[in-house]
Amino acid sequence: MARLSEQGIRLSSMSPSFLNSNSTSHTWPFSAVAELIDNASDPGVCAKQIWIDVVKIDDQLCLTFTDNGSGMTPNKLHKMLSFGFTEKGSGKASQQAIGLYGNGFKSGSMRLGRDALIFTKNGGCQTVGLLSQTYLQNIKAQAVIVPIASLAAILQHSIIKSQEEILTHFDSIPSKKGTKILIWNIRRAKDGKTEIEFDTDSSDFRLPEIHFEELKQGLRNNGSPRPEQNIPDMYYSLRAYLSILYLKPRTQVILRGKKVLAKLVSKSLTHIEHDVYKPQFSVSLCFLHIYSQTKQKSEALGFTC
Repeated sequence: MARLSEQGIRLSSMSPSFLNSNSTSHTWPFSAVAELIDNASDPGVCAKQIWIDVVKIDDQLCLTFTDNGSGMTPNKLHKMLSFGFTEKGSGKASQQAIGLYGNGFKSGSMRLGRDALIFTKNGGCQTVGLLSQTYLQNIKAQAVIVPIASLAAILQHSIIKSQEEILTHFDSIPSKKGTKILIWNIRRAKDGKTEIEFDTDSSDFRLPEIHFEELKQGLRNNGSPRPEQNIPDMYYSLRAYLSILYLKPRTQVILRGKKVLAKLVSKSLTHIEHDVYKPQFSVSLCFLHIYSQTKQKSEALGFTC
């Protein structure tokens, strides 16, 4: 039976499949990564650093995003895992929030994988929450359910199997306050391999060859065939993409243990090269031009040259 509001109105519910359909707002996995970095750098969190890595837990590859921001209370975490709630937008002019609609974490995390655990501490308490398509499928849920502090549900349906493991993840947050996001069941490409490739470069996340071929085909279809060497690294290298993501970076990104060196595009555009073009005319060309004009005027008046 549907829940009723205080006014007696039936409350709407949200289908679990919405978690997947909502994630399709990101057609590119790197933009989903950027969404999670935005959340860490926005006012209210103000993380100085965020560490991005890939680890193996229980033989599964997991993406990790760990920041040293302000962390969250249980109430804030619940709002972050719900839809449409946001407390952003109250920052100073120099610290305006990037996300304002309360959807960034859900769309970004579910674009990268089917399941996510969030460990957060704010100096006073430690809270863990689960946003999981697998969990909803296992319990045959008819609406989106977000278990926070439901230890039994988390231990039964997530990649974490003991309270000791939960405490270990809290300890891995490098300060008294901060947040760690764990994403697993990483999305896979058409060939069955993970959409992001981790083996080619131990300091980078890269998109595999199948994506690269799709990119080149897309450029050809747009009438812009480009040789392979002219396709910018940012299309297939997360490190290259993050280096130009922000005009004025607020948060330092450490990707797989190595700092991302930001390239300040605004500064590079201040070095402008000027070239003055001075056309050169030969005497014979000038004479031919004058003769042509004179001939046209004479013929117009009925004379012949």
